[in-house]
Amino acid sequence: MAGLPRTTRPWCGIAAAAVAVGVTELVAVLFGPQADARTAVGSAVIDETPGPVKEWAITTFGMADKLVLSVLVLAVIAVLAAAGAALQTRRFPVGSAVIVAGGVLGCAAVLSRSGAGVPDTIPTVVGTACGVAVLQFLLSGRLTDAAEPAPEDGVDRGRRLSLVTLGVLVAGGVAGVAGAALSRRAASVSADRTAFALPRVQVPARPVPAAVQPPGVALPSFITPTADFYRIDTALSVPQVSREEWQLRIHGMVDREMTYRFADLERFEVVEKVVTLTCVSNPVGGDLISNATWTGYRVRDLLAEAGIHPDADMVLSTSRDGFTAGTPVEALTDARDALLAIGMNGEPLPTEHGYPARLVVPGLYGYVSATKWLVDLELTRFDRAQAYWTKLGWSERGPIKTESRIDVPRSGGDVASGPVTFGGVAWAQDRGVRAVEVRIDPPGGQGDWRPATLGAGYSNDTWRLWTVDWEARDRGLHTITVRATDNTGAVQTADRADPVPDGATGWHSIVFNVT
Repeated sequence: MAGLPRTTRPWCGIAAAAVAVGVTELVAVLFGPQADARTAVGSAVIDETPGPVKEWAITTFGMADKLVLSVLVLAVIAVLAAAGAALQTRRFPVGSAVIVAGGVLGCAAVLSRSGAGVPDTIPTVVGTACGVAVLQFLLSGRLTDAAEPAPEDGVDRGRRLSLVTLGVLVAGGVAGVAGAALSRRAASVSADRTAFALPRVQVPARPVPAAVQPPGVALPSFITPTADFYRIDTALSVPQVSREEWQLRIHGMVDREMTYRFADLERFEVVEKVVTLTCVSNPVGGDLISNATWTGYRVRDLLAEAGIHPDADMVLSTSRDGFTAGTPVEALTDARDALLAIGMNGEPLPTEHGYPARLVVPGLYGYVSATKWLVDLELTRFDRAQAYWTKLGWSERGPIKTESRIDVPRSGGDVASGPVTFGGVAWAQDRGVRAVEVRIDPPGGQGDWRPATLGAGYSNDTWRLWTVDWEARDRGLHTITVRATDNTGAVQTADRADPVPDGATGWHSIVFNVT
């Protein structure tokens, strides 16, 4: 062991860790998604990460936050394994201890997940044992023993160790990828979703007029294509819930506890609504906002059967993966028609957006209203219960603020001299947008506010697209700023505030260059 090349030892540790993770993933296929230690560890990291760090990650990486987390977890494992292998000796098996410690943490993470039991730790135990065995073999010196006669073919033993280590590393990686792919395939409810036909809509949304989309400028589509709809949640691995196993429990401060199976929903009126959803983590000018047509059932109809106690003021909704959100009772029972949604843009919900059922509540940021993979509604009070994000310092109720965004021109882009059309979107869900104003500042000066032309208003629950025509004359850097006014007459504030604790505020401005 002492005679191994110094540069090779860390790679032996990384290869052993790859085997440990790969074998764990592969064996977990036999036990189900709850035995996936990689996902369990990542989910535990998400749960234990302080709120400001989570907010920074969402703001910085947006919808790629989960990919970044997965890569970061694997990188930390690799670094620790490499360091342990570099320090390992026969007397002090530091590298083996690091792998065992990782296995213990993996088992603890698995057991912390809802529905997991001791048998679900078996894949992690097997993977850990394989990782230790591989590390011991690679560091044993058998492949580089100087006392062994040099082979006649002249193969360098250090090179042999490097090649074997590389082969082990690749094998571990392949095992991990194969295990993850097989696990997803085994747990997938895609066939269940494909076989599901949305019920006939009894209360259709009114048709979307063509005038909602201003011509002559490349703005977002009024209805966001499903594939482009933003996704922010705490699920590292998308929960897979079939219609047959799904059920929704309504309990707490109610006259009678109710449990609905999917077939039970057939007795309720099917409603279709166009609603814009917004993430509270959306920064000024951000893109964590999308608009879709939702199909489902009025939440107030389901709650009416349970009978709500008059002193209940909050509904604590719970996702299949344990996420919780606290929604004001009035938001789920008033005329805004909050939905238990089962369809999106005319198709069953995609699994990543909550299949088979989720909440869609107009007027509230998603962290207090848009629970996906919904399985539980508890009637309670804000002074008795806290939801996932409110425990981390976010506000309790989360009404969406009046905001606007510039989509054209792009920040730092060039604009040719002559007539141009700029545009963007504005929103004030549950109030609607009355007006949008734009100010274009010339080099070294300040322009006047001018009214923008609004696309047709669809409803108070949806965003509104806007445009403004302008003659580009003075060459150089210009600044364009936008502000909106909602239907209550309130003008979007210029005061800058971060998303924490109840949503970002401020006017969106960008700089562009007239050429």
